[in-house]
Amino acid sequence: MITTFAALLFAHVLADFVLQTNWMVRNKRNPLVLLLHGVIVLVTLQAALGTVTAWPLLALAGAHLVIDALKTHALRLTGLWPFLGDQALHVITLILTALLAPTLWAQGLWSGLEFLPALFALLSGLLIATRAGSFAIGFLMAPWSGQDLPKGLENGGYLIGILERGLVFLLVVVGQPAGIGFLIAAKSVLRFDTTSKDQRAGEYVIIGTLASFGWALVTGYGTLAMLSHLPPLGILPGTP
Repeated sequence: MITTFAALLFAHVLADFVLQTNWMVRNKRNPLVLLLHGVIVLVTLQAALGTVTAWPLLALAGAHLVIDALKTHALRLTGLWPFLGDQALHVITLILTALLAPTLWAQGLWSGLEFLPALFALLSGLLIATRAGSFAIGFLMAPWSGQDLPKGLENGGYLIGILERGLVFLLVVVGQPAGIGFLIAAKSVLRFDTTSKDQRAGEYVIIGTLASFGWALVTGYGTLAMLSHLPPLGILPGTP
């Protein structure tokens, strides 16, 4: 069951946070764009499982479309909590599919590659920490982003967030969480001049940093928990 879930999770993360472009997000109220996203979800599911005709994948892709349609057309909600709720519903459908059809992975073309589910789990965790984290932190900070704060490089904050969450995630999964303290210290030094002169900027940076590091920590330890129930990848210390 857990190997099937790892593949389903990787397909979902890939479809939602890598293959779904900003244009698709902006135009999702167009039924054709929503359908295109559904097709991408189905294809990534089929590719991850190594199977084409399994009916649970069709049902899962359909459920994904229903959830997105409700959020986009019926509720029309945006923000952190709608984002988290949307993703929670998607994960629930992945879990239900893995419970009802636990042999999907064993019946697929890639079942002989024992290391692959662990690799899927690791890549899923990295994408959730970095790419999904960008959306979550962006929604969290949105109420203050329009204020008169010091300007930096275009997309500089976005790239800094990606890099810091990626580094925190990697430090956790390789068993070196103590290194996270050095990241926090380094960022504090680099941001000291700006934050010491403007209280609003300082609080903005602190909130964003704590949220970003917290997101990466939760994702990192969640990934380790999943890896502990999968066949070993063979490159991580402490992975059974």
